[in-house]
Amino acid sequence: MSTLYLLLELGEDHYALDTSQMVEILPLVDFKRIPRAATGVAGLFNYHGTPVPLLDLTELTLGRPSRKRMSTRIIVTNYIEESGERHLLGLMAERVTETIRRPETDFRISGVSVEGTRFLGPVLVEANRIIQRVEINHLVPDHLRAHLFAELVG
Repeated sequence: MSTLYLLLELGEDHYALDTSQMVEILPLVDFKRIPRAATGVAGLFNYHGTPVPLLDLTELTLGRPSRKRMSTRIIVTNYIEESGERHLLGLMAERVTETIRRPETDFRISGVSVEGTRFLGPVLVEANRIIQRVEINHLVPDHLRAHLFAELVG
């Protein structure tokens, strides 16, 4: 069975997000920056009257903010905590321009593990590129999750 993936780029590298947790893909909308927020937290944006936390995937992974381009998008996702609780979460990413449909078995373990990158999943080798899957549910580290969903954590 094939899964639909949304492709994006972080720097020069290709990544894929499983679309099953996606709610909507938006153009780069205005968002409110949060002073002194943790690296990777771009701010909040208004999603149909609800303030939603916005993570900048480029800043979270590469240490620099996403560039404002025509292909930079906000991906509205359902972030599911280990407890099963769901939160809306926005992910800003560059070069969000295509989708692919592949069986999950086409993605292989890379054999490379880096501390603090639990969200980086297996890879797909396709033509002249390697595409790495991003696991949305492992994207937010515990210390950051407590800040993003503070009113719900306790």
